[in-house]
Amino acid sequence: MKIALMDSGIGLLPAAAAVRGMRPDVDLVLSSDPDGMPWGPRTPEDLTERALAVARAAAAHGPAALIVGCNTATVHALPALRAALEPHIPVIGTVPAVKPAAVGGGKVAIWATPATTGSPYQRGLIRDFADGAEVTEVPCPGLADAVEHGDADAVRRAVAAAAALTPLDVRAVVLGCTHYELVADLIRDALRRTDHPPVVLHGSAGAVAAQALRRIGVGADPAAAPTGGLTVLLSGRTGELPPAALGYAEGRLLGAATAAR
Repeated sequence: MKIALMDSGIGLLPAAAAVRGMRPDVDLVLSSDPDGMPWGPRTPEDLTERALAVARAAAAHGPAALIVGCNTATVHALPALRAALEPHIPVIGTVPAVKPAAVGGGKVAIWATPATTGSPYQRGLIRDFADGAEVTEVPCPGLADAVEHGDADAVRRAVAAAAALTPLDVRAVVLGCTHYELVADLIRDALRRTDHPPVVLHGSAGAVAAQALRRIGVGADPAAAPTGGLTVLLSGRTGELPPAALGYAEGRLLGAATAAR
């Protein structure tokens, strides 16, 4: 059994690692677009065209489901992806975890790319799912690109800048870009406040992985034999995990598990 994941770059790693943790016996197909990244500045039409090409490259490997491991692609391309692949291949999008973060009210922040911050899409999530919580939208210029390229200094600067814009008494932060989950520990450290409880981070990887398993009718089995393989597609070409991916725990997990077989 195979599950495919797609993104412009390495933002798909958190969900891929989550699937691997839930089902070590599942083969993974990681399809990204180094030739066309970043997708964020592209027009919705251009982004959709790139996303369809990446998805079709993954679909050629016969996955049971496809996870869109990218918030931006989910916003702009999910209907086209589903029209192209479903019902044969279920397509699971990634939505920022606003609803679970807002449970219980209080103050919540959403860290997202500048293009997403304040967008009708994000404002709609807040309207529909914030459930009375007081929400602050925090733009994170340069953070996704810094994570993508493994630029540790740039990551620290971007995280510090976003932390400075985050209210001191926020109790939860939604990671509104899949890349941010790769540096969750740095973000958590930057948000540590004296005389305030630790901030809880809410990513999407675990929920998306679980939804993919539900869609194909299998349960989580972390104790399954670790027999799952890994196929990496780079703008449709078979390749290897990029060096930057191995700078993160999720990338090392996937790489080490593959090398051990």
